[in-house]
Amino acid sequence: MRFASGAERRAVTAASGLAAYVVALTGWRRAGLAIAAGALSVLALAPFFLWPVLFVTMPVLVWLVDGARGAAVRDCLPDVYGATRRAFSAGWLFGLGYFAAGLFWIGEAFLVEAEIFAWLMPFAVTILPAGLALFWGLATAAAQRFWHQGLSRVLTLAVSLGAIEWIRGHIFTGFPWNALGYMLTSTDALMQSAAVFGVYALSLWAVLIFAAPLVLLADAGAEPAADNGAARAKCRPAVAALAIAGLPLVLAWSWGAIRLASDDAPDVAGVQFRIVQPSIPQRDKWLGEKQGDIFRAHLGLSRQKATGEVDDLSGITHVVWPEAAMPFRPLDHPEALETIKGLLGTSVYLFAGALRVAAPPPAADGVAVPSGRPKAFNSLMVFGPGGGLVALYDKIHLVPFGEYLPWQSTLEWIGLQQLTRQRGGFSTGPQPRQPLRVAGLPPVIILICYEAIFPGEAVQTAERPGLIINVTNDGWFGNTTGPRQHFHQSRVRAVEEGLPLIRSANNGISAMVDAKGRVRSKLGMNERGVIDTTLPAALPATLYVRFGSLILICHLAFFAACAIRLRRN
Repeated sequence: MRFASGAERRAVTAASGLAAYVVALTGWRRAGLAIAAGALSVLALAPFFLWPVLFVTMPVLVWLVDGARGAAVRDCLPDVYGATRRAFSAGWLFGLGYFAAGLFWIGEAFLVEAEIFAWLMPFAVTILPAGLALFWGLATAAAQRFWHQGLSRVLTLAVSLGAIEWIRGHIFTGFPWNALGYMLTSTDALMQSAAVFGVYALSLWAVLIFAAPLVLLADAGAEPAADNGAARAKCRPAVAALAIAGLPLVLAWSWGAIRLASDDAPDVAGVQFRIVQPSIPQRDKWLGEKQGDIFRAHLGLSRQKATGEVDDLSGITHVVWPEAAMPFRPLDHPEALETIKGLLGTSVYLFAGALRVAAPPPAADGVAVPSGRPKAFNSLMVFGPGGGLVALYDKIHLVPFGEYLPWQSTLEWIGLQQLTRQRGGFSTGPQPRQPLRVAGLPPVIILICYEAIFPGEAVQTAERPGLIINVTNDGWFGNTTGPRQHFHQSRVRAVEEGLPLIRSANNGISAMVDAKGRVRSKLGMNERGVIDTTLPAALPATLYVRFGSLILICHLAFFAACAIRLRRN
């Protein structure tokens, strides 16, 4: 191997030394490094976006799998069993660190009513990360079966992790939180690539871009000395590393910058939104004696400009309240509907998160089924001028253990309950999700809370909407990274779909985001106030909208073909 400078030689020597150290680790040192590397990788995500750390942590995962294969031979274990078991361990431990550091904030929800749920917090903050880490363990175990020295193994790992991230986002109702692809969406310019590839396909690129450079440098240091002719036939390792990492990043950023600089269509004429963020403490949310105050807080904020000056909705056409804005069932309270009528006057529409309960279905003879239980829904209601209900959306993707329990009746019988304490849990609304039609607006897609984290699932019909409204209540999770991760993922949905996003949070981050993911205006954590904004225009359907999962399939096939080709060389 030839080097252009002493600096390049020192870089290769340092990388190969680090690789040899990781490969040789055993026992608790190996486990500790895997967990630490996974945990540090979370720094690449919102709100930190310190993605350069991945140039070290992702190679560590590759070298841990290298060590798993070598250890199987050293310990005289059957090669298939030993390598697979140790590779699974490497991926699981790395994933444990990643998901524990990325999801620790879930524990905050169990402290809202600590006297009831605090005992469950240790289980939530350990069992969930450990369960999600199983997916990454399976990915590394599968990858090692096709492992081969050189860049081929990085591509193999990219295929395996890319496929498992898609599975994680779909199996058992799915939970694609902090998918690897978000590591390549840290800036507005880089985020534009989601419009072409989607987050799942970007996950493959993330593994390749961040793992390959240091792995290639380390491999160069481990190669035996070659004659001059062979050396000339090889590309210098630093050049190869820079090309693999730098070229995709430069191309993605450049294309994104050009896309952002292109002219945007005019805002939708005649539309003026007011987005309300009341910042109600979560513990107060469901106290009966607080319900009236909470309702009045929403009404008062709706009548004010961002400056605090009362304008009684002058010039406003649509108001958005957050998830469960009314902690009671407004359709069952005529006085609440009368108050809403007084707020809206003759020309304003209100989007409001609320709860509703539907009676059990009648039997064939018209008599209610005796054993039937009323169904509760987490809903978004649209009230029109005059206070009447003009549109309704019932949440279809419920939060496990938050809005329902698996095996609901059995777990309730032994005394367990979900965090919302809704007896019987919430029910899912009709599927597929249908756009709402509200006067003055293009068709509207409603996403309640974490429905915004699912790539490719926002729009479920052939009709092209013109707007996404995401109402949420991130007050459950305190002033942590969780609400900030949630907001970033919702912005990526806007880019993938090419649709503007209005986000109203009880507490969290409320914002107006245009169809390219740019934040026009926002309210941060623990801020109480409103946002007055026009409606940005939607973009034509993106490549990701047009081809969806086919893009991921093509990526998996391309990366796999490249890995096979390199392995044969």
